[in-house]
Amino acid sequence: MQFTIERDALLKPLQMVSGAIERRHTLPILSNVLIEAREDGQLILTGTDLEIELVAMSPIQQLISPGRITVPAKKILDICRSLPDTSLLSVTVQGDNCVVSTGKSKFTLSTLSANDYPNLESWQGEVDLQLPRSQLRHLLDDTAFSMANQDVRYYLNGLLFEVDNGTLRSVATDGHRLAMSSIELAATAGHQKQIIIPRKGVLEVMRLLIADDQLVTLSLGQNHIRLTDTQFSFSCKLIDGRFPDYRRVLPRNSTKLVTAHRDVLKDSCVRASILSNEKYRGVRFTLSSGELQIVANNPEHEQAEESIEVEYQGDTLEIGFNVGYLLDVLNTLSTDLVVLHLSDGNSSALIEGVGAKSGAMYVVMPMRL
Repeated sequence: MQFTIERDALLKPLQMVSGAIERRHTLPILSNVLIEAREDGQLILTGTDLEIELVAMSPIQQLISPGRITVPAKKILDICRSLPDTSLLSVTVQGDNCVVSTGKSKFTLSTLSANDYPNLESWQGEVDLQLPRSQLRHLLDDTAFSMANQDVRYYLNGLLFEVDNGTLRSVATDGHRLAMSSIELAATAGHQKQIIIPRKGVLEVMRLLIADDQLVTLSLGQNHIRLTDTQFSFSCKLIDGRFPDYRRVLPRNSTKLVTAHRDVLKDSCVRASILSNEKYRGVRFTLSSGELQIVANNPEHEQAEESIEVEYQGDTLEIGFNVGYLLDVLNTLSTDLVVLHLSDGNSSALIEGVGAKSGAMYVVMPMRL
């Protein structure tokens, strides 16, 4: 295998696939990137950790001879990063080594056979969707922060994607709070499917996905999901489990509505959180006509008090929340006004933006303070 390629044309796909590659793995070849120079002048780079697989494409400046080889991913990535932007690289396989040279610089890397490189088994999608990058990105941005991290309930360490007739919905929960967002897609009419994408897969897609109107293809299979973009293809094994019935968690028939300016409420929560208990991060909301009082205490007997004007007409109500969960929601919402749906001091709160286009809603469990 021998070819020449511009430095940026190699660096960009290397950066894309590096997210799928584990640096410390029991299988040495999984620390490598698979490089394939094809006769059509395309360079195909593949990285995998056996759970997710990333394939990126780039044009070759000059192909001398095609071939396939694997080289240490971090080393070749660091080499490319350190070279000048305008470098033209010559890549040549010589015996058991891969030589990367440009100008007066020359790097000889060890290789492993491409035939030993694992790839995710071939599979057929049961539901194929096309949607703009921006819509998919919004679904993930709206909900990903609520995923659990290393929870023993393994099915919570991921994101639910649900196709329900004409709706594509994303849901995440860690048992203490829940985030849900949905978009309408006419192409999904007649389809119904639920899958759970693992946390690492969700974070990788968010790293790669640009929020523009370019269409991408989502293929949902029995055990896998594939995202096909113009510059890369991302495949991921799904979590095999049953996601909790999120519909049962959504508060029904809330009797008390509180409307507040998002920035004012967020800033007040940030200030109150400074003196909250570092472990539990609890704050107490006290609602009275037209006013919300936010109070935080800590074991050092320090206290923060904030009062803001809100739209609320009803009986006095006290309820406690984890201020971190509230701030996650307020940082994710982009509307000027937010509305809190409450029932009593022991029931969950439903939070959503006033006039939000994304259809996002959030449930936060109360705290006993």
